[in-house]
Order: sequence, then structure tokens, then C-alpha cells
Amino acid sequence: MKRFIILLLVTVMLVPMYVTAAQAAVAQSGSISIPITTGLMGSNNSAKSYTFDLPSGVSTSAIKASSLKYSGSNELASSLTIENGKLKVTLKGIANQKTVEVKGYNDDFEWPFRTNIGNSIWLYSDGRRWQINEYKESTNSLYSHDVKAADFTTPSADPPKTVVAAASDQSIAGRKWFITETEPVDSQYVIASTIKLLPAGGSSYLKGEPKFQNGKIITNYIIGPKENPNNPNVISQFRDDTALATIPITGWVQGRFYSAFVNYYYTATAKLTTYSYGGKITFDYNPPTEPTLTGNVVVVKPNPNPTQSDKKSDVPVQLSLKGNLIVYTDSSNIEEWVFYAKEKGVDSTLQTKKDPTKSLTSNKMFDFTIPKAKLTGNIYRQEYTLTVTVRFKNPVVTQNGPITSLSQPLTAIVQVYTIPIPPDILPVSPIQPDVPQGKPPVAVLIAPDTVKAGEEFTMSGGGSYDPDGTIKSYLWNTPGIGDVVMGSSSTTWYPVSSIGENNIGLSVVDNDGMTGSTSGIINVIEPIPVASLQIQGTKKQNRKVTIHSNSSSPKHYPLNDALTQITIAAVSGGTSSDIKYSGTLSGVKDKDVLFKQPGTYKATISVENILGYKATQSVTFAIAPDEVPFVYFFMPGITYRNPDDGNKASISIDDMSYSPDSDIVDRHLWEYRYDSDNDGDFSDESWVIYSNENKNRLNIIVNSVGRYEVKLTVFEEFGQPTIDEFVTAADRKWADSSTQNVLEKIVDVRNRAPEIDWSW
Repeated sequence: MKRFIILLLVTVMLVPMYVTAAQAAVAQSGSISIPITTGLMGSNNSAKSYTFDLPSGVSTSAIKASSLKYSGSNELASSLTIENGKLKVTLKGIANQKTVEVKGYNDDFEWPFRTNIGNSIWLYSDGRRWQINEYKESTNSLYSHDVKAADFTTPSADPPKTVVAAASDQSIAGRKWFITETEPVDSQYVIASTIKLLPAGGSSYLKGEPKFQNGKIITNYIIGPKENPNNPNVISQFRDDTALATIPITGWVQGRFYSAFVNYYYTATAKLTTYSYGGKITFDYNPPTEPTLTGNVVVVKPNPNPTQSDKKSDVPVQLSLKGNLIVYTDSSNIEEWVFYAKEKGVDSTLQTKKDPTKSLTSNKMFDFTIPKAKLTGNIYRQEYTLTVTVRFKNPVVTQNGPITSLSQPLTAIVQVYTIPIPPDILPVSPIQPDVPQGKPPVAVLIAPDTVKAGEEFTMSGGGSYDPDGTIKSYLWNTPGIGDVVMGSSSTTWYPVSSIGENNIGLSVVDNDGMTGSTSGIINVIEPIPVASLQIQGTKKQNRKVTIHSNSSSPKHYPLNDALTQITIAAVSGGTSSDIKYSGTLSGVKDKDVLFKQPGTYKATISVENILGYKATQSVTFAIAPDEVPFVYFFMPGITYRNPDDGNKASISIDDMSYSPDSDIVDRHLWEYRYDSDNDGDFSDESWVIYSNENKNRLNIIVNSVGRYEVKLTVFEEFGQPTIDEFVTAADRKWADSSTQNVLEKIVDVRNRAPEIDWSW
């Protein structure tokens, strides 16, 4: 009799181990991405605060405050804090100057301005002459002229077809500027000299495009008789203004007002300072202990797997679906267990079973049939989707909020062979006892469904169990595997020669010598490396920036470090000559770089592993400008000479200067000059250096009565690491008090008034 074989494969979804009680105390890393935002305009966007909800399963008490870190191109304006259960960060925006083209509309995007213009046309009392009143561009004024009627009726029905001119004032009332519908621009950024007007349509009888000059809109349009009564819009319509005549109406006098309209909008160039934000917040936390539902599905029939079958018969399939509630002890709060199973994608095969038992574990069996009519090819594959759900009577409070149920989805795959099964598919078949004793064990295989060639992973049969005894041995069939799998679980890997679907099989033997078997499929994909770059250090002009590679490749096919190539290019703001580093960018994992000019730059890394598989990643980042210090000092406007100190005067000065970008104020140069001719003009006086030390508080001692002007020059030293070989003294920023209000820099030295004592 011809023999047919059925292969049954089971895959189960693994529950992440970090939520189990056994590892609840192990610190985990979490992160929150700050959405990348660019193009924010206005000084109110120069700094921005963000408040984030914590990730699911993370509480404020679980976060290690010392581990809070921000990584990105922005700078922190204040320290990271946790407030009211939320994570708060305030960042300084990365400033960028850009020039954009804008359009001006009437109050809203793409709503044009409209001007309504018109001309007064009069029929004389003789009924045969028309007076045309229109705008004359050469004189910038209105003028009148007469034309004869062109029709043959008296009075004339219409003036002859004529092009008339009219002028109206340009309007800016309600004008708003836009880049796009969602990007308005404040008028303060618009360069006035670039503003132009453009037409946006108008009456159908306009003659040519309107002109925009001298603050006016000059329009030509057609008046006259209707050439096509069915299309009245070809010629301007009119309003009867006869009643508006300022002289007595005689004969056939008639007044008409012809009108038209013109739509228009503005264009201009705007110079904007925009701000951008982005980055990531990372932290360490201790994950809380949470109720967790795990599950597994086992193919009970046929058993063992593979098994021999007659193609003339239907194939019975029996699946055992089990759920385990862990890290939870209140079984009295369990309302019910619900189990679902169906053929994948076939809702009509759905089976639902319930178990009201108040237990922390439950199990149900499902029976399906593969009809023999489906076994038409060499291999038939049937996939089943299953779900186990536990429902609670009262909500269970978790770190994510109260929950009323937990669910775990699983899958099972059955393959039916109508040809002999290839030997490498079969699990190892141990010798069965002559007289079976008790119940057979259940094999449970846990393994990833997809791995890279060369990447290590764990293959486990530790979930296998024996209903009436213990598992004594595990027998694996793993063709193509890199390391032999032994015992209940092993760490192993696949070589590149195994790319594609790989069958794995497991048989377990219990203390009675009985066996249970199962199998699975692992898809092995190409060992493509991961290219990854980090931009570390202070991303600021003339500071050390480290380009760091976090690239990786499967363990058994590591990167060929000699082939690693980093490139750095200027995108905007700087040039390639502004990028400074020593040595080569080839074959390195870290490279210290200095950027001489602020701007946007792009770093790219290309990596290749020992098999020749390649990957590339690019990171675009901003280098902020090195800002000059802010210089300001305070001193009294008047001081007096001290008779007890040789009539010397002491000018007390307090410096309030600082570096806006966290550099170090390294030196203060204090100077003064004396208005020797008392004419109020210091420009003809020479500066005298009083102190060239780093003093931010001092007293300048002078002798003469009169006015003195004080000047302060502040010199910075880098507040962050640099690369000395690429910087000079000229790269250090400095500023003086020239921008401070002149009245705040002048002190008047006076004599004290004499004291009079009238006593005797």
C-alpha cells in the first residue's frame, strides 16, 4: 500500500521576558523621541518646552533620575525634569537663516484682493453723441472726450464698442503673507523693496492685463453694445445713473455707469530666522511586575509528527491550546477563560470555547479536519490562528492603567505530504516501548520565525511537558544549523548556506519511554549588516564633534573594519574646506571632527562584512554658530571725590556680561576716557587701560572732576572641547560695550558740597 506522510509544525509567539517576576528588578532602558520640527518662525520659537507621557508600563517612581539624558542637535535650556507624572524638557531651537518667496493675500490663503472700478458714460440730449469719462495714464487724471453713436437709432441704444481705462488704489488692508497654506509669515520679515503685485483674474471683458504702478491699479475694459445677446458677459454691464445728473435733463440725456473688477495678490521675498527641534530622551528604569498571559499550542493529532497517512482518508487535526496567567495570584478575580481557533482567513471555521474555572491556568482542545479532497498536490499546508483570553471580574490595576482582560495570539501550521517526506524534515524517532505506559509527553518548540545568517539565537524545547511524568531527553533534528543543539535549549546559528526556509524538529521522551514530537520553520535571511552613526560631542562651530559608528553585523560574519568608509559633506552654510580632521576617514569607528563654520552637514557611513554584504546610513545634523558674549555693566551716573582720600573719586562697576552659549568669559578689558575739555564729546579723547585682568567687579580711581566714559571688552574661551590644531586665538569670540546705551557708560565725578555749621 502506498504510504503518505503528514508533517505538522507549530510556531508559538514568545512573551517578552522582561515583564515576568523573575526579571522585574533588572533595569531596562527606555526612550522617548522628540518629534522633528523644522521651520518654526518668530522669537517665541527660539526655545520650546515639551511634555511627554511616559511610555506604556513605565512609572515615574521606576525611572532613575540620574539616567535622564537628551541626545540630539539642540541644547538643553534647562535640566530634564519629571512633573506631574510627565517628562518635561526645554530645548533651545537651532537657528537657521533662510530666504523664501511669499505671497500676500486678503486675510486668508489664496483669497485675492479685489478692486471694483467703473466709468461714467453719458448720452447727450441730441441722442447721437456719447461722452466718455476715463482715466488718462499720462497725466494721472480723469479726462472726457466725445464719440459718435455707431448705431442707427435715435436715441442711440448703446455707446460704440470702446475700450475705456479706469484706475483704483492698491489696497494692503488685511494683507497677510504666506509661504504655503499652513505657513504664514509675519510682515516684519518681508523685504519691502521686493514687493510686487500680480493679477489674479477679473471681469471677462477686461482688455489685456492690468498695470500696477504709482500705487494704482490701471485697468482697460470694453463697453458698448452686446454683440451676442446670449453671452452678455463679453461687454461690461451698466447701471442707469441718469438720476444723478447735476444739470436739468433735456432731450435724450441718459447717464450710465459701466463697471468691472480685478483680482490681484502680492509677491515678495522674506528673510526668516527659523528654528528646528528634534532628538531623543533616554533613561533607565526598573520595569514593574505586571500580570502576564502566556500561552502555547500543541498539535495533539496526529502524533508523532511526522506521521504516516492514507490519502484516501481525511486528516484529523487536534490542537491543544493552553493559557498560563503569571505574576498574578488572585484566582478568585478570574471571571472566565475564552479560547478561539480557526483556519487562517476562514471565519466560518471559528470555534469558541469557555472555561469558568477560577484557576491561573486553563486548557482546551480543538478538532479540525483536513478533507482528503484538498490533498491534490505533493504538499498541503494548513495554518491555524488561535487566541487564549482571560477575563477578570474586577479590573486589575497595572502600570498602564486598569485592565479587564489579557489575550495571547498563537499560530499552528500543519503540512500534509502526499509524497515521501524528505529525511531531513523528520525529527529523530526514538525507539518506542513494546507496551506503551501512561500518557505521551507533549513537545513544545520555541524559536524565532526569522533570523539572519550568522546571528545567534536560542532554540528551546523547555516548554515541553509530560502529563503523567517527566521529560527525560530531547532529540533535535536541525539540518543546516551552525552549532549542535543539545538538551532542552541551546544557542545556535545558521550559516549563509542555509538562507531560506529551514525545518527544525523536536522529539521528547518521557520517563515511560513514550515520545512526543513537533516541528517548525525558521526563515534565514541574508546577513546584511546594520550601518549606524552617532554624532557626539558639542555640535557647535570650532568644537570637537565625534563621528561614532554603532554599526553591527551578525556575530559569525563580522564587519571588515578596514572597509568601513565615512564621508562628511556640507549641505548648507559651510563648505568642504570648513570640515577639519586629522588622518583618514577610512577604516575607523570614531573620528574627531571640527567645523569652522555653522551650517547643516551630512555624515555617511558605509560598512561591509566579511561576506561582502554592505549597508549605508546618512545622518544630517546642524552645527550651531559660536555666539559672541553679551556685554553689559552697571555703574552709578554720579560719584563724588572723597576729601579724606586725597580728593580721589572711586567709580564702582559691576559686570553683568555672560556667554549665551555656555562658553567661558576668560578676560575683561576695562578702559576709560576723560572729557578733558568738558565739551560733552569723547571722540577726541584717548582710551586709558585700567585693568586687563578677568575682573567682573572693580573700582576705577580717578582724580579730576568731570565726565568719564567707561568701556568693557569681554573675551571668551571655549566652554567645550575643541581640536587645538584647527583653531587660533582669532576663533575665540569677543564683544565690547559699544551696543550699550551711552548714558549708562558715562559717570559724572563731582565735588561734595561744603557742610555749614551755624552753631557757636
